[in-house]
Amino acid sequence: MTDSHFMGTPMGIRERKEREKGARREEIVNAAEKIFFEKGLALATMDEIAEAAELSKGTLYLYYKSKEDLYLAVAMKGNEILYQMFQKVLDSGVPPIQMIANLGEAYYEYFKNHRDYFRMFYFFENAQVQSQVSPEMMDLCQQSDKKVWNVVISVLQGGIDAGVLRKEIDPYEAGVMLWSNSNGIMRLIDRRGTTFEEHMKLDLENIMRKSNQMLVEGMMTEEGRKQMKYQILQLEGALEPKNLKQ
Repeated sequence: MTDSHFMGTPMGIRERKEREKGARREEIVNAAEKIFFEKGLALATMDEIAEAAELSKGTLYLYYKSKEDLYLAVAMKGNEILYQMFQKVLDSGVPPIQMIANLGEAYYEYFKNHRDYFRMFYFFENAQVQSQVSPEMMDLCQQSDKKVWNVVISVLQGGIDAGVLRKEIDPYEAGVMLWSNSNGIMRLIDRRGTTFEEHMKLDLENIMRKSNQMLVEGMMTEEGRKQMKYQILQLEGALEPKNLKQ
């Protein structure tokens, strides 16, 4: 039987409608992204998004229950980019200490190259705005966040299993510490970066790396410190590359 025969069956019709529905959702999210990036959540309107998507406002509400739901749908696109960047670090196979450092660098690259998505994280500071989100969308968002955090936890647990981070370290607590430090400094860079540089002569990017290193060093075993020292010497060109203990 041909594909066209199946398309005429109830199952084929349902599949086609689901594909069309998925394509329409993508069109709406892409249109909303442009408006949100330009105006932010507070100033953007569903009327503007509908016009950009070339749809009626009523059609938007068939797919998304509120402007806040649509905002999170866009934010999840950014989360997927971050997840892919983190997963690439996890799949790289480099030694655990280097992998932890690379994870921090990947987050900073995300901040630099996807600044509009990064700023969408600020949404979660406003409890009143969050209350406008449907339970279904909040659940999807939490699943998206969990994917990212699972990679972070896997990298840190790998360091514990390899004996370079102390066994009593909780990878979830360690992840929150490192994320909070990086996130806080990146937000300073985003909002007031030139102020610190011009008036205090401080390099916030350098401070972020130093403070993350201090946090990780506080979690390390002696073996971990040896590996970090070796990697620093290697980066400085004082040693020839060799395989480190995985």
